[in-house]
Amino acid sequence: MKTIIIIPCYNEEHRLRSGEFLDYIRTHLDTAFLFVNDGSRDNTLKIIQSLSLQNERLMYLHLPQNGGKAEAVRQGILYASQQWQPENIGFWDADLSTPLSEIAYFIRQMKESGRSMIIGMRIKRLGAEVQGKTSRSLLGRLFATTVSAMINLPTYDTQCGAKLFKTSLAASLFREPFISKWLFDIELLARYVQLAGMSTVCAQVYEYPVHKWRHVEGSKLKLPDFLLAPWELLKIRQKYINKRVLRR
Repeated sequence: MKTIIIIPCYNEEHRLRSGEFLDYIRTHLDTAFLFVNDGSRDNTLKIIQSLSLQNERLMYLHLPQNGGKAEAVRQGILYASQQWQPENIGFWDADLSTPLSEIAYFIRQMKESGRSMIIGMRIKRLGAEVQGKTSRSLLGRLFATTVSAMINLPTYDTQCGAKLFKTSLAASLFREPFISKWLFDIELLARYVQLAGMSTVCAQVYEYPVHKWRHVEGSKLKLPDFLLAPWELLKIRQKYINKRVLRR
């Protein structure tokens, strides 16, 4: 398996489209999925257990206690990198707001560019099917502009739930628990700057404009989480920026 994609799952019984994973895995022989059950209280665990019996490249990891998306992804990344040592490893939202068909584009971009981190970027444009609520898009642009200013990186869309890494890099970035529960995507970039320096990150990270993306109802993010976002951004800034541990 050259590529393993982590799928964090928390109460995804009604949103997990098993058929699409089965169809994809049958035609992409170098790719596997690791579903991480993050202490779900519905039938998510049974669904991913059933999937694992239908194809050996559909695996699962069960976490008894809910720890949040950041920790579920982290545990999945570390487990997959240690158990199978793939060339590439990434994570994808379970609701497939970014369809599985985009994975091949990410892999090709990484191979052709030689970069170590590819992150999805949602841009409404001619020739692309990027569908989202206007109000949410406006808030997203305001948030992205704020993030870019706070961490001093020219990012456009840190929060797209589709990302791919060289496994050697992922093992370093995900080694320690995150201080942010929902904004760990931003913390990942701050960690990378801390690890390798600003110029390296600008050269090695590529924001890939996805061809398809659609908003899927049922997000686990609630209003209190949005209200906590400024506080979480400040925590990230204090740890990685204000202490001036980032190399320029």
